[in-house]
Amino acid sequence: MFKNLFQKSTQSHPGHIYTPVNGEIIPITEVPDPVFSEKMMGDGIAIIPSDGRFTAPADGEIVQIPETKHAYGIRTTDNVEILVHIGLETVGLKGQGFKTHVEVGDTVKMGDLVITCDLEYIKEHAEHIITPVVITNTNDLKGNITPKTTKNAKIKDTVIMTIT
Repeated sequence: MFKNLFQKSTQSHPGHIYTPVNGEIIPITEVPDPVFSEKMMGDGIAIIPSDGRFTAPADGEIVQIPETKHAYGIRTTDNVEILVHIGLETVGLKGQGFKTHVEVGDTVKMGDLVITCDLEYIKEHAEHIITPVVITNTNDLKGNITPKTTKNAKIKDTVIMTIT
């Protein structure tokens, strides 16, 4: 009878982008790569992951996973296009240390597991583990993107950006 009262909702809310990974949130402008820090791909936020579980930041459809498995794109039910780029210069790992749990075209709910990775392997073999989360169709959106200033990110719990 009271099950739904005490259970945390795993449904995303329109205009809310949740963290795709547990870790520490930092401003996108502090990412040590100008493609992200200068917002060439769009506005967003970055997270220094504390584990290797990467999830859907909102309800939507997986629209991109490169062969190298170092990133994924999701189009939300609100038509917001989000890129989650795991680490910097991770494309050179050629998929080593990454495992996908979904395929392009799959429908996902916020918090669904998308990719797992061996974070220690990535720390050792890539430039950085920092993970930019970028809205790639920023110019097409009606509204403003507001990155959150919360310090710690927890999957299914922390809203990292709102679109109003």
